[in-house]
Amino acid sequence: MNYKLELICVPVSDVDRAKEFYVKAGFNADQDAVVNENLRFVQLTPPGSACSICIGKGLTELEPGKLDMILLVVDNADDARSDLMARGIEVSEIDEQPWGRFVYFKDPDGNKWSIQELPKR
Repeated sequence: MNYKLELICVPVSDVDRAKEFYVKAGFNADQDAVVNENLRFVQLTPPGSACSICIGKGLTELEPGKLDMILLVVDNADDARSDLMARGIEVSEIDEQPWGRFVYFKDPDGNKWSIQELPKR
């Protein structure tokens, strides 16, 4: 039995502002559908990822900004940091740990993202 993680709902307060941020960060805007006045679904996918995020209206009861860690894995943390900075995204310095090299950023609501370069084996 395979269980594939396909979608994570990220709670945001302003859908258009969040969509603009994620597209600026390099995510592909896959879908933006207003189902009715109480339901809007926006799907965005990080480059190279099999898992997407969704933002919108009427999707989750979580408070905006409450996600404490969403992890993206990259080949090179320095390159990821440089790419995000070039896109105008505020990112941390490289955080060197025995289990990898990390860069952190937050979306406009404060949802926290970690970017990890796995240690060489």
